[in-house]
Amino acid sequence: MSASDGYFVLLGWHVNIKIHRPYKASAPDRENKRRSYTSPNSRPPFSMSSQEEDLIDSFIFQEPSDYYPPPKPATYESRTLQTGETLQLRLVGYNPLWGHHLWNGAQVVTDYLYEHREELVRGKNVLELGAGAGLPSIAGAIWGAKNVVVTDYPDEDLVENMRINVDAAKAVLPRSSARIVVQVSSSSSIPQSFRETQSSFQGHVWGANADAPLVNLPSDNHRFDTLILADLLFNHSQHAALVSTVQATLARTADAKALVFFTPYTPWKYGKDMAFFDLAREGGFVVSQVVKRVMDKVMFKDDRGDELLRRTVFGYELSWKDLNIY
Repeated sequence: MSASDGYFVLLGWHVNIKIHRPYKASAPDRENKRRSYTSPNSRPPFSMSSQEEDLIDSFIFQEPSDYYPPPKPATYESRTLQTGETLQLRLVGYNPLWGHHLWNGAQVVTDYLYEHREELVRGKNVLELGAGAGLPSIAGAIWGAKNVVVTDYPDEDLVENMRINVDAAKAVLPRSSARIVVQVSSSSSIPQSFRETQSSFQGHVWGANADAPLVNLPSDNHRFDTLILADLLFNHSQHAALVSTVQATLARTADAKALVFFTPYTPWKYGKDMAFFDLAREGGFVVSQVVKRVMDKVMFKDDRGDELLRRTVFGYELSWKDLNIY
């Protein structure tokens, strides 16, 4: 495969959700309860048929048609890259994992990729974790990455949204650049207007089977040259899992880099954000700050805390300290 060839892979899985309703007694249970009230010389205080109980249950446990609010519609953000391509990025209407925003970290790391595209993008294997709309990944494909793998938490809405953005990006991808492959659960090929897209879903959770994204690389490419982690450090409980995934997927070469860009949106937790880099150092990485950019305005104007800090994007590179340890 030449440096100008490549592919684009989307990871995720379907999530099955069970809704637990209040306990509804079975017919034998109801009969046993009735018997417990009955003795040779007494009658139960009340008597109700199974049909009557079922009728009451249907009124008690059936939500009105307007009980749940309608889902919020998707929104779109337009971004024009330094090379002239305009991307219309779809964002999910709402997601508890915050995938409905185009984060500052993603925008600034995309600019950084462009500025350093020769050493970080062109002809490289690129993996993005917690991709959301996938802006850095799509830009990397446009700028000549060899293989690009896009991942986020295995939430069906997030994964479908990434697929939509990847499909939309085909219109601006040079024909000599990355071939896009979106993987879902079947191996059948679905014809698309620009290129043929293979469909399947795979799961990837940070730290769990941390090297799972590697299966999407050709056999002669063992790891990723560039990793992108944009605005993920707010999830403090997942820092160790993130470090584990970087250890498992970053190529063991001197020029391999993991880009960790973030804004402390909750400034009083800035120390907890930065604790990620202590774990990274303990995990065998050299940590280098490469960017500090103050944005024009905060993302969330009603939030509390230091406004300057909430407008600042910090960018760090992780590289291997000793290539012979892991």
